[in-house]
Amino acid sequence: MNRGDMEEVKEKGKVCVTGGSGYLGSWMVMRLLQLGYSVNTTIRSHPDRKKDVSYLTNLQGAQERLHIYNADLHKPQSFNTAIEGCIGVFHVAHPIDFENKETEETITQRSIDGTIGILLACLESKTVKRVVYTSSAATVFGGNSNIIDESSWTDVDLIRTSKAFASSYTISKTLTEKTALEFAEKIGIDLVTVIPTWIHGPFITPQIPDSVRSSMEMILGHENYTMSYPPNIPFVHVDDVTNAHIFLLENSNAKGRYICSAVEITPEKLAEFLLTRYPEFQKQITEYTWTSREDLKWCSFSSKRLLETGFKYKYSLEEMFNGAIECCKHRNML
Repeated sequence: MNRGDMEEVKEKGKVCVTGGSGYLGSWMVMRLLQLGYSVNTTIRSHPDRKKDVSYLTNLQGAQERLHIYNADLHKPQSFNTAIEGCIGVFHVAHPIDFENKETEETITQRSIDGTIGILLACLESKTVKRVVYTSSAATVFGGNSNIIDESSWTDVDLIRTSKAFASSYTISKTLTEKTALEFAEKIGIDLVTVIPTWIHGPFITPQIPDSVRSSMEMILGHENYTMSYPPNIPFVHVDDVTNAHIFLLENSNAKGRYICSAVEITPEKLAEFLLTRYPEFQKQITEYTWTSREDLKWCSFSSKRLLETGFKYKYSLEEMFNGAIECCKHRNML
C-alpha cells in the first residue's frame, strides 16, 4: 500500500479501530471513513447504560461503512468479530485510571491480555496485513540523553519507586508496548507502534478529552489541582497523529517504533503565546498558577525516524489551540 492509493477510494478495504469512542479513536474513525475505508470500531459499554455514539454514527459515510462492536480488554476474545475480515487494525484502546481506583497490576494485566488477544485475533483472521498500536510518550522516559528517540524506554522500577502521578498508566503502557512488540515478532504479525506526545486540537467527542483539557489548563483553569508542567511541553495535533497511524499502515517499509511529536514549548513561552494570541482570556491566563515538574529534566522528542519515512506534519501550535477553543466554544465550555 502507498499514499498514491488514497485517491482510489473504491479500492479501500476494511480496518478495525479499537477504542473508537475516545478522542483519538473517534478522530481516526472519521478520517478513515473520509478516505474511503470501511471501518469496524469497538467501544466498551456500561452494562447498565447505553453509550451515546451518535457522534460516530452521524459521521459522513458511517451509515454505509461503519460498524460498531462492543468489546472489552477484560475479554480479549470479544474483539474477534470486529477484526474478522480486516486488512489492518489500529489498536488505540487502553485502560486509563489516573485516580488509582484499580491496582497497577490489574490495569497492566488487562492491557497486556487484551493486546495479546487482539494480536492473536489478527493472526487467526488471515487477512490482517499490519497492526498499528498506539503507545505513549510515557513509554520513552529513559536513558541519560536530552534527546529522546525510539531506543528510549521508561524505567518501570523507577516509576514504581517514585509513585509519580499517573504511574499506573505509565507502567501499563510501557509494559504493554514491550510485550506487543515481542509477541508480534514471536507469532509473525507485522506490528508498528506510534508514540504520540501531548495530543491537542479539535475533537468530535461530546466531552472535552483529558489531553485537550490538560493542554487548555491556562485558559480553563482547574478546581481540584494545580497543573504541573514538564520543563519542555511536546504537542502534536490530533489530525497529525491520526494521519501518522494511517501513513504507517499504508507504508510497506514501516517497522518498529515511531515517535510522533510536532511542537515543543516551555511553560513560560506557552503562557506568553496564549496571552499574545488569545487576549480575550488574559484574566484567566494571568491568574492561573502552575508549577514545574522538578523531577523531570529538560528533554526533546525526536521525530526524525517518522520524518525519514516521508511523513510530514501539517499543523502548528496555533492551529491546535484554535481548533480546541472553537470546539469548546461550540459546546459552551468557554
